[in-house]
Amino acid sequence: MHKIFLFICIVCFTQQAFAQIKPINTQVLVVGGTTGGTAAGIQSARSGAATIIVEQTHMLGGMLTAAAVSCTDGNDGLKSGIWQEFREALYLHYGTRNLASGWVSNTCFEPHVGDSIFKSWAAQEKNLQVIYGWYFNKAIVANNKITGAQFINAKGEKLTVRATIVIDATDLGDVFASAGAAFDLGMEDSAYSGESEARVKNDIIQDLTWAAVLKDYGPGANKTIPVPQVYDPTQYYCSTKDAPCNAKAYPLGTQQVLNYGKLTTTDTMHAKYMLNWPVHGNDYYLNVVAMKPIKREAEYLKARNQTLGFIYFLQTQLGFKNIGLAEDEVNNGIALMPYHREGRRVKGVVRLTINHIKTPFNYDLYKTGIAVGDYPVDHHHGKYNGIVPDIVFPQVPSFNIPLGALIPQTLDGLIVCDKGISVSNIANGTTRLQPVVLLTGQAAGIMAAECIQQKIQPRNIEVRKIQQALLDLNCYIMPYCDVDPTDPAWEAIQKTGAMGLLKGVGKSIDWENKTYFYPDSAVVGEEFSIGLHSNFDSVVFDKNLFNKQLTIDDAKDILLDNSHLLFNKIESSRPAPKPSLFFDARFWYEKLHLSNFDLNRTISRKELAVFLNYYQDYFKTYPLSLKGEMMTK
Repeated sequence: MHKIFLFICIVCFTQQAFAQIKPINTQVLVVGGTTGGTAAGIQSARSGAATIIVEQTHMLGGMLTAAAVSCTDGNDGLKSGIWQEFREALYLHYGTRNLASGWVSNTCFEPHVGDSIFKSWAAQEKNLQVIYGWYFNKAIVANNKITGAQFINAKGEKLTVRATIVIDATDLGDVFASAGAAFDLGMEDSAYSGESEARVKNDIIQDLTWAAVLKDYGPGANKTIPVPQVYDPTQYYCSTKDAPCNAKAYPLGTQQVLNYGKLTTTDTMHAKYMLNWPVHGNDYYLNVVAMKPIKREAEYLKARNQTLGFIYFLQTQLGFKNIGLAEDEVNNGIALMPYHREGRRVKGVVRLTINHIKTPFNYDLYKTGIAVGDYPVDHHHGKYNGIVPDIVFPQVPSFNIPLGALIPQTLDGLIVCDKGISVSNIANGTTRLQPVVLLTGQAAGIMAAECIQQKIQPRNIEVRKIQQALLDLNCYIMPYCDVDPTDPAWEAIQKTGAMGLLKGVGKSIDWENKTYFYPDSAVVGEEFSIGLHSNFDSVVFDKNLFNKQLTIDDAKDILLDNSHLLFNKIESSRPAPKPSLFFDARFWYEKLHLSNFDLNRTISRKELAVFLNYYQDYFKTYPLSLKGEMMTK
C-alpha cells in the first residue's frame, strides 16, 4: 500500500513539475527584460507590433535595475533616443538635471526608480505584455527559422511562446545558441579578428559582478550582516587606502571608494551606494555560459557570496557598520541577477571590430549605424585564476553600431540585441555598456516591427528606412557630439554624415570620447570632393577648388555640375530646383531657414548639409546593403 501511494505521489509530482501552460502566440517575442530587451519590447510595441517580453526576474531594465548597476557608463553628451528619454524621466523624478552624485558617472539613480520608469512605459503600450518569472529554456526552430521559445519557471512549469520575430535580449546569447546560430566566445587572435591588438584565442570571458545597493543608516546604527560562507578577508586587502595591504594600496579612502557609486536619492538623510568595485572588491570570474539559465542560479551563489564578503569586510574591518544593505532596493539590497560583461557573440551578417571603431571612415559600415557610444574599451580580468594575455586596448573615438551586427549570418526570424551582437572580443569592451545597449535595443524593436509590417526577414530590411525611423525618434545614427536634436540642422547633419558626403573628426578623450562634425566650420573643397566620389562614380569637380574654402557660389557651381547625380530623383513635394533659383536670398531664408545670404562668403558645413538634405531624400534614393554599399533600386 505504501509503495502504491509513493508511486502515485511521484507520478503527480512529475506531472506538476513538467506541467505545460497553454501556448501563447504573438508577433514579436523579446526574450529577456534586460536593458536591451526592455528597450526593444517597448519600442516594438510603440511601432505597432504585438509584443511580449518574457523576463526571469520581477524587474525591467536588466543591468540598469535588476543587476543594480545604476551608475551608467558613457554617452553623457549623446542625447539619443530612449537613452535620453530615460534620463529625462530621471530628471523629472529627482527634480534636478544633475545626477552626478557618484564620481564614476554623470547619471546615477536608484534601481527601483529605473524599474518604475520602464514599467510605467510598458503599461502605456496596449501592444505590449510583460511576463515575469520565466527562464529561457530552448528555442523553437523549423527550416532554419526560429519560430518561438520555450520557458521554464521555478515550479518546473513550461511555457511556449510562438512569434513571427524573436529578439534575443539575453545577456549571454542563450537564444541564438539554442537555435543553432554560429557564435564566438572568449578572446581571439589577430589572424581571426583582423585586429593587431588581439593576442590569443581562448575561452576567457570578462569577470562578472554581483552588485549590491548599500545604505547609510546613520551614526550609531549597526547593520553588520552575518559572516558569509567561505569568508576570506584577504581577498579584499588593498581595496581602499584604509584596508590592510601587502602590495600596492589603492590610493583612495573607503568613503571615497563608496562615493564612486553614490546614487541620487530624494532622501537627504540616508545616502545610497552602488557596490560595483573592481579593485579587490566584488568582481568575480565565473563562466556559466554553457549552462541552462535556470541552472546557473546555484553557481551564481559564489559571486553573490563574494559581494557579501566585501560588505562584511567594509563593516567589520574598515568600520562602516552603519552602512548596510538597502532594504528598499532590488532583493533587500542584493542584485537579482549578475552584471555580465561578456557572453556569446553571434556571428552576424557583419561584424564590428576595433578597426571599424578606431577608423570608421576607412570602411563603409558606419553608414549603416543604428546606435551610438563613446566609452573607451574596458575589460575586467582581475579575478581570472590563470594567465590573461596582455592586450593593449587602443584609444578610440565615439562610434556607431552597424545594423547588420544584430542579424545572424544564416538563421532567420531572429534579431539580437543586448551584449550578444556581432562584435569582436575587444570591441565588446565598449559596445556592452548600458546606454549603447539601450539604444541597440530600441533599434531592434523598430527592426522587428518593420519585419512584421513588411512581412520580411531581418536580413531583407532596408537600412535607410530603419535609420529614418530612428531619426524620427531623435536617435543618433552618427555619433556627432557637437550638434544635438534641438538644432534644426541635426537631422540634415546626421543624414549627410551617414552618406559620407561630409565626414566628422574623431578624438579619444579620456572616458568620454568624441566625434565632431564642426557644423560652423568652412567646407574645404577636397573633403567635399572625397565625399562625393565615395558615393558616385561620375562626379564633376573643379580641381582648382580642392584646397580652397568653398564659398556659397562655389557650392552652387559644384551642385549644378552634379545635379544629374544629386537631384535625379526629387521628392514630389519638392520640385526640381531651377538653376536661377538654386541659391537666391529668398530660397536661402524661407526654404532653408538659414541666415546671412552672401554668395561670396564661405559656406559652413551645416549650411551645405541643410541644402543637400532639403532637395534630396538620399535615404530613399540611394539604399544601402547591410555592409554599407550603395545599391540601386
